[in-house]
Amino acid sequence: MHSLSDALIFIDGEFKQADNGAMFDIINPWTGQIAGCAADAGTSDTTAAIASARHAFDKTNWKHDHAYRLEVMTRYAKLLREKRTELLQIARIEAGAAVGAGARAHIDGALDGMDDLIQCFNQVVFEEQRPNRTVNGTLNVRKVRHEPLGVVAAITPWNVPLYVNVGKVGAALLAGCTVILKPAPDTPKMASFMAEVAVAAGLPGGVFNVLPSSDPALVGEQLVASPLVDCISFTGSTAVGKHIMRQGAETMKRVFLELGGKSVNIVLDDAPDFTMAIASSMVVFHAGQGCAYPTRLLVPKSRYQEACAILQGAYAHFDSQWGDFEEPTCIMGPVISAKQRDRVMEYIRVGQEEGARLLTGGELRPDKGDGFFIAPTCFADVDNTMRIAREEIFGPVLVVIPFEDDEDAIRIANDSDYGLGGMVTSGDEARALRMAEQIEAGCISVNGGMSILGDLPFGGYKSSGIGREWGHEGIEEFLQTKAIAIAKHG
Repeated sequence: MHSLSDALIFIDGEFKQADNGAMFDIINPWTGQIAGCAADAGTSDTTAAIASARHAFDKTNWKHDHAYRLEVMTRYAKLLREKRTELLQIARIEAGAAVGAGARAHIDGALDGMDDLIQCFNQVVFEEQRPNRTVNGTLNVRKVRHEPLGVVAAITPWNVPLYVNVGKVGAALLAGCTVILKPAPDTPKMASFMAEVAVAAGLPGGVFNVLPSSDPALVGEQLVASPLVDCISFTGSTAVGKHIMRQGAETMKRVFLELGGKSVNIVLDDAPDFTMAIASSMVVFHAGQGCAYPTRLLVPKSRYQEACAILQGAYAHFDSQWGDFEEPTCIMGPVISAKQRDRVMEYIRVGQEEGARLLTGGELRPDKGDGFFIAPTCFADVDNTMRIAREEIFGPVLVVIPFEDDEDAIRIANDSDYGLGGMVTSGDEARALRMAEQIEAGCISVNGGMSILGDLPFGGYKSSGIGREWGHEGIEEFLQTKAIAIAKHG
């Protein structure tokens, strides 16, 4: 296995060690061994990053010069794409991405998404004239400006770090904000490497800053509490998102939250290729570590036993196709950490205690290596009231739930605290579309349609979050609105 160079703090265009000299280890999920080290940002480092971002926003032309920002960010996107090989290697080593997964959502999805944001920039309206209006005998000439929010703190997770980092950082910078990126403790190198590319692209000092930290809360708490930070954009658990929202209220911050999910995959009885629709529902891509992953499979009772048999065969066939670090077609490796491994295994234990039938998997797989490997797992005979059907597991675990008819499927789909993604498959497109329109979620795929792309808004309903990322909507989230009226006398 390969190692990583140190992930350093990046403030005001310069890389540095932590003020107190502290470092922390980056663990390779494939081996469970140390793969590199990162500077461990503390309170003084965070204070410096906030001051740097504040100065760059308040005292430079970054927020005003739209053409310059587009030029710099276009160059940045180009250079990121040129670094694809290095980006993939980082994703493999620190995030546990298999090569096939890295080449899709982890890296190519992020690079394509950055290009999409660049293209979406021209759809953003920063100033618009409104019709003149006479009020009390005086003519008013009016315009509406959409101005950058200010300093944005982006707090990101470990599952697909480049993709999430780009979605927040790219959009906020294009909007004219300055950014402090606080990556997850498990994946600091991706953020630090993004800063290296930012230097090469010529991003001005202070516009983009990076604060790796071993403590999942310390730096984030300071960013949320600071009155000099105008916005928090967070991706992670719903519990932490609620905490950020409460704390952010003290300084009236704008808060965007992309949180958990328990998305549904509804396969109807008339699916044109029922076998393929069921087999492709396995939760295996990147070991199920995706917030919008459809981890609840809903199948009609009339074909339920057939579906279970298909899944057993599909999982048996897949068993030899995962856990290979070097295989280009491999899409599943380990989970991110020992902590996450233990969390997922606890849910598997809970599912068995709740009475669900373990169709396949459910065990650790040390034969795949010394890292954090969990067998792809599927539970049948699941009731939607069970914890494994209601709580986000964030591992390679699928639950299969039978339904009576279309109305019952919609009821089960919406009987959830979450509402991030979903899928519907049917031979009758109109039928599938009717169901998709009734599912309470932010992005729905009908018959395999791609509802999560960089030029489309992404976000959730209910406890899955507040706000939208990606698309021109994702850039506009980082703007605030000002109305100006000019009285014309005489």
